Formats: sequence, structure tokens, C-alpha cells
Amino acid sequence: MRAVRELPPESTQQAVGYPSLFLLVAFGALVPVVPTGAIVSSAAVVAFHHQTPYALLLVFLVSASAAFLGDVALYWLGQRGVRSRNGSRWLAALRGRVTADRLAQAQAKLDTHQVSVLVLSRLVPAGRIPVMLACLLARMPLRRFVRGDLPACLAWAATYQLIGILGGSLFPEPWQGVMAAIGLTVLVSLIPALWRRVRGPRRDASPASGASGTSGSTGASGSSETSRGEHP
Repeated sequence: MRAVRELPPESTQQAVGYPSLFLLVAFGALVPVVPTGAIVSSAAVVAFHHQTPYALLLVFLVSASAAFLGDVALYWLGQRGVRSRNGSRWLAALRGRVTADRLAQAQAKLDTHQVSVLVLSRLVPAGRIPVMLACLLARMPLRRFVRGDLPACLAWAATYQLIGILGGSLFPEPWQGVMAAIGLTVLVSLIPALWRRVRGPRRDASPASGASGTSGSTGASGSSETSRGEHP
């Protein structure tokens, strides 16, 4: 904790921080195991407490450009797997991270909302990969994906930067704001999973009732046809 409190001078933070921010966000876009939202929020907290003008603007531009380049690179690598008969490890990795029902939902949203669904997929935690895989399987051209992903990355960077600014404004010390920003991003990432868990049993119950109703009607129809066969 003492090392977190004793932050280096602003010049050192800028020389190391912005390249590190770019590399971490770009790597997190390619390999979705890095909490890029928390990284952007933490960088926004530090920039909020800086004396340097335009620090927040630089965090926004670096984060958005890194996320955009990472998304485009991952989509290009996935396209190579779609076009190849044997696929690729990148496409296989994307498939392994998406369940069948999440992919079906993403494909339905893509058919309805087209490219605009990319913006929402970036804002919803764990929503980017299912929509990207749906775009790959639909063979969306890279140029069209780029047009939808650019505003998505801008909205994503702005959202998590606002979370960081909120955390930085609540506490006088940067390390306190960083902790608050990380807590907020973790909370935001848990909300969709909790919502799916609450809504899941209700969704599963309806097909069951429909199936029982169908089987009941089928049984009634079958008994009726049997009675017709016995009594012509």
C-alpha cells in the first residue's frame, strides 16, 4: 500500500504510463483476460489528479486507439480462420469463449440492428466477443466492422474514463481513487452475469411449459386419430 501511495513524479508517470496504457489495452483487446476497463479507469484517476493539462484527453485517445487497433487485429486474425478450411487458433479461441446461446443471441441482435450492435457490445461487459464472433460467422467485411467498431471504442473509453473521474473526484488521494475505480468497474462487470442468472430460470421455464403444452396437444391429437382408426 505504501508503494501505491508514493507515486512517481508526473513526468515519469507520463513517460511510462501512456505507452504502458496503450500496450495493456491493446493486449487486452487481443487476449480478453486483461481487465482493460479497470486499467482505463485507474489511468483516468491518475490523470484527474495531474497538474498537466490535457492529461484526461490523452488517456482517452490512447485508450480508444489501443482498443480499436486490438479489435481490428483480432477480427483480421479471426477472418483468416473463417476463410481457411482448417480454421485457426484465434477463431477456435473465440469459439471457446462463447456459449451456443450467447452466440445465438448475438446473431439475432446482429440481424436486427446490424453494425450498431457493435457499440452496445463494447459497453456491455463480456459482450464484445460474442458479437465479434457473430460478425465473423456472418462474414462481415473488415471495412464494415471498422466503421462500427470505431464509435464503439470511443464510447467504451469515454465510459470507463468517466468511472475513473468519478472515483478520483470522491477521494483526495490518487491511490484511493484508483481503488474506488477498480471497485466500480468490478461491480459493473458483475451486473450482466447476475442479471442472466436471475432471468435464466424464467426463460428456461417457458419453453418447458410450451413443450408440455405441445406434447399434451399431440397426445390428444394422437388419441383422436386412434379413435378414428378404430371407429371409421
